[in-house]
Amino acid sequence: MDSPYSNLPDRAFWRTAVGEREPLDPGDLYVQKFPINKSMRIVTAGSCFAQHVGRVLRESGFAVVDTEPAPSALPDEVVQKFGYRLFSARYGNVYTTRQLLQLLDEVEGIATPAEPVWERNGRFFDAMRPGVEPSGLPSPEDVLEHRRLHLKAVDEAFSSVDLFVFTFGLTEAWVHTESGTVYPTAPGTIAGNFDKNKYSFVNFGFADVLRDFQTFRARMLKRQPRLKFLVTVSPVPLTATASGHHVEVATAYSKAVLRAVAGQISATSPNVDYFPSYEIITSANNRGVYFETNKRSVSMLGVETAMSLFMRAHQVSGTPEATPDPGSKRTKRPAEGNQEDDAEAELVCEEALLEAFRKWQGFSSSATRTVPRSGLPGTAWPNSSPRLRCDSLLLAAMRFVASIWMTAAFSAASQSLLFRRTTCSGSDFRMTGSRRTAIGQIMSF
Repeated sequence: MDSPYSNLPDRAFWRTAVGEREPLDPGDLYVQKFPINKSMRIVTAGSCFAQHVGRVLRESGFAVVDTEPAPSALPDEVVQKFGYRLFSARYGNVYTTRQLLQLLDEVEGIATPAEPVWERNGRFFDAMRPGVEPSGLPSPEDVLEHRRLHLKAVDEAFSSVDLFVFTFGLTEAWVHTESGTVYPTAPGTIAGNFDKNKYSFVNFGFADVLRDFQTFRARMLKRQPRLKFLVTVSPVPLTATASGHHVEVATAYSKAVLRAVAGQISATSPNVDYFPSYEIITSANNRGVYFETNKRSVSMLGVETAMSLFMRAHQVSGTPEATPDPGSKRTKRPAEGNQEDDAEAELVCEEALLEAFRKWQGFSSSATRTVPRSGLPGTAWPNSSPRLRCDSLLLAAMRFVASIWMTAAFSAASQSLLFRRTTCSGSDFRMTGSRRTAIGQIMSF
């Protein structure tokens, strides 16, 4: 009996493509639509995760455009803090397609944002990118002059590009109700003051996101008729939601919309390719290993795994660590230390600041918790057991509480497992070759 599924490759079937795939093996999720090489001028934009994408491309020798380079004397920590070298210009995180289109409108003189200057403690901030001057500027006039120069740099970047890389990040945003001006973060988060009579919450749907990006793409093609696009979806969940839904439900909605838009654009446009960083990081095959202990931040291992798949698909030799950016003073991460802190330190995210506004509920995520073998709450066992090696820790975490690095100690008296957060060196979880295979076998339990 003939079937349209008879001659499909193994990658088309869940059992062979996912169920039987070794854990931590990203598989062949990505097949390039068109070649991308190091001679192409690349402009990057998008959410916080897009900063990782741009950094790895730059460090791997790609020609990533930077029309607002940092002064050479500035140390790396200051460079990043002031929004340099995060993207192709200092526009900061562009979380929504409406924000992206609005930036192009402003560059081309089609629209001017409402209330472009915010104030905090006598200092003034660019409302369209409030994080790039952490201490603000002395006057509103200074802000507007800085923005004028910034828009010239953006115009230059958007006019000298062969590949535009955009990471879809959010559907939720705050807008100036009367004008529709969209902001990268809620007024009052970094600067400005929230006024419910002036600002309102929006949650863009599929049609909104698709229309905004397609409008942006069409206008960019007028600038560069041979321009190509590479789109991704950020795997990072929402820090907080103003939708009224549980943050996990809100995240699922947002990512579903963005993934559907990215898929629609890629399927119908020969000059748009989709890179599945979202699927690589969030795949059930990984058991959550590519997220940090907060279950939100993507680990450096996750970033490197995703970008290594991209490099292989485009037959790019070398790895990000092997080809550092000569213009960067960024040093290799130390062998010891909190990898989550390292990952977070490399990103600048306004959205993450929303957590600071959560009212304290008397709960600590790092508090000791007991999990009896029955699965019911039990009595905490004194924290006196020796620290297990990280390999054993990974085994325990995968078997009992997936994706959380913890130390396990068994009490025969209470038949309980005591879990507590611990810190392992980043190198302990940098798994390649035989080590990756061995850990993968453990995880397959």
